[in-house]
Amino acid sequence: MTGFAGTILASPEVPGFGRDPWWLVLLKAVAIFVFLVVMTLFAIYAERRVVGRMQQRIGPNRVGPFGLLQSLADGVKLALKEDIVPKAADRVVFILAPIISVAPAFLTFAVIPFGPEVTIFGHRTAVQLTDLPVAVLYVLAVASVGIYGIVLAGWSSGSTYPLLGGLRSSAQMISYEVAMGLSFVGVFLYAGSMSTSQIVAAQSHVWYAVLLAPSFVIYVISMVGETNRAPFDLPEAEGELVGGFHTEYSSLKFALFFLAEYVNMVTVSALATTLFLGGWRAPWPLSLWHGANEGWWPVLWFVGKLLMFLFVFIWLRGTLPRLRYDQFMKFGWKILIPVALAWLMMVATVRALNTEYHFRTQQVLLYGGGILAVAIGLTFVWDLVAARRPQPEAVAEESPFDPMAGGHPVPPLPGQQLPPLARVGASAPAEIEDETLTSEDDR
Repeated sequence: MTGFAGTILASPEVPGFGRDPWWLVLLKAVAIFVFLVVMTLFAIYAERRVVGRMQQRIGPNRVGPFGLLQSLADGVKLALKEDIVPKAADRVVFILAPIISVAPAFLTFAVIPFGPEVTIFGHRTAVQLTDLPVAVLYVLAVASVGIYGIVLAGWSSGSTYPLLGGLRSSAQMISYEVAMGLSFVGVFLYAGSMSTSQIVAAQSHVWYAVLLAPSFVIYVISMVGETNRAPFDLPEAEGELVGGFHTEYSSLKFALFFLAEYVNMVTVSALATTLFLGGWRAPWPLSLWHGANEGWWPVLWFVGKLLMFLFVFIWLRGTLPRLRYDQFMKFGWKILIPVALAWLMMVATVRALNTEYHFRTQQVLLYGGGILAVAIGLTFVWDLVAARRPQPEAVAEESPFDPMAGGHPVPPLPGQQLPPLARVGASAPAEIEDETLTSEDDR
């Protein structure tokens, strides 16, 4: 036990990090904060413009040139609106919930590499705040903390719909966090590290989006479900839950939830770029240029890949309808997680064979990934055919129809008949008539 603990404490740090002066660390942190806020404003503007074009509308075009300041105006408006706290709410938790939700969204960007080493004011440093030997696990751990903000917001509001939205969001996070974590394991096996900078360095020849295509597809689906974005925005489905977990929020607290959603979009897109698209490395054919991966140019390639993922988020919202909650959970537990486990077993087996016997890895993974993709497609076709297959009609019950079942007279359903009236004798109708007249006289 002592030796194991000593091994952990003696583990080497990631080369190239931990030697920056304090002012340079502070400068990087401020730059990341400003970048995320600006990207949030741009993502909101781009979403309204792109969805407007999809729906044959103009979109925002009044505030500022081409409507570029519309997002800023909306943020100022939210901050100046009246702040309302429901009477039945737990005031302390109600106020802390949006802060708990937005803080992890910024912290996860600390280990995302924007580019290689550059010179800033005479100091040689990487375009990355810091790095860790387990940086991807740090991202998963911090991102999972953000869900507490949503759950606490739903619980502390003292209302039914926010509580249901918080419960949905927690179940959704558990379901899709498992598939997301399994999609990372293949990357760890091939990169030999959990450090984000070393994973980018390991993709100098081939991107993992090509080599580990099923992992990439699983992660892209999981990141949409993880961020509560359409068509997976069930925790805030306005048709079912009014507004979900933030129904009772207003003013700056609502703006913080709004900010957390868009910053999380940027974060998961940056993580997908880092793990599967070579990070800041230039795509082909730009990679043929000798200076494409040097200096400040890689920051441009990184931001370009990031914007591509943000466009995918917007495109999905403007294209696909919202799923039912049972469909969404079935897709996560019965399709994504089993497929991720099967693919992980294949990757681990091929990796072990390559290490021991120099097996041809890339061809096996490409063919195996293609077969797995076809199998996933066949499951969708099977569900579609099963849904359109005519269902057998229910067999009518043999028991006679009782119009007084439950103590209340009910009309017969189609195919049912009223039982014949019992005729005791000729005097029966007269007796019934006399009883009716007597009851009317009594009234």
